Amino acid sequence: MSKNDKELGQRIRGLRERIGISQGELAKKLGRSRPKVSQIEAGQTTVSTVELMKLSEIFNVNVSSLLGLEKEPEVILPKGETKGRKKIKPQIRISVPQKNLEKFKEVLLYLLSRVGSKPNVGETVIYKLLYFIDFNYYELYEEQLIGATYQKNKHGPTPIEFKKIVDKMIEDEDIVKIKSNYFNFPQRKYLPLREPDLSKLTSAEREIVDRVLRQLSDMNAAQISDYSHNDVPWLTTEDGGIIDYESVFYRTPPYSVRQYSEDIP
Repeated sequence: MSKNDKELGQRIRGLRERIGISQGELAKKLGRSRPKVSQIEAGQTTVSTVELMKLSEIFNVNVSSLLGLEKEPEVILPKGETKGRKKIKPQIRISVPQKNLEKFKEVLLYLLSRVGSKPNVGETVIYKLLYFIDFNYYELYEEQLIGATYQKNKHGPTPIEFKKIVDKMIEDEDIVKIKSNYFNFPQRKYLPLREPDLSKLTSAEREIVDRVLRQLSDMNAAQISDYSHNDVPWLTTEDGGIIDYESVFYRTPPYSVRQYSEDIP
């Protein structure tokens, strides 16, 4: 048993527990036996390249992060908003201001109240809807709506703050997480347990959210991921990098939501 195998096993166990599945469920997704998964998590066996690729898909992280070559950013909520968890020391810390935290919660609740019950709307689709809400608003108004930090991952933009904020919302009984299946694929869904506080959203913000939901909320995870891969902000970011909001001004049709007038000589 090598140190690298043991550290990889610990990361796999942590990711498995974070998405709330058992060793047996992970074994089924991986196409291996439960004792094999137990050995992997204990660092008692070497993980093959094929298994690494499959694990990256299951956990929605790139292989470099899985191997510990890229440390996962730590998300810091305002003091008192969440209980601390022991985790791998990160390279960067992302602090969420109170106003962004409240906006994130209400936008997510509004989104879930509108489309959360659709069978296709699981966690991956929610990630992309939040991305387009944030980046479309920034392109139009040059201001942040939620202002989440999006990372370029294999399946498209991923809001880094999502898991920690959602864990807190579940703890506060704002939302509930449900495990389901969509066309025999495992799916994590979230449903609201309270109405959104619409006083915290401006009419312009609600219009952007509604427009994105009308356009994209009928797509399944594969469709909306493929769609996000052709947006300039995602295209111009290196794998595992943070997507720059400013790159939204270089969008091309059909992604651009702003009319740019050409200079008249």
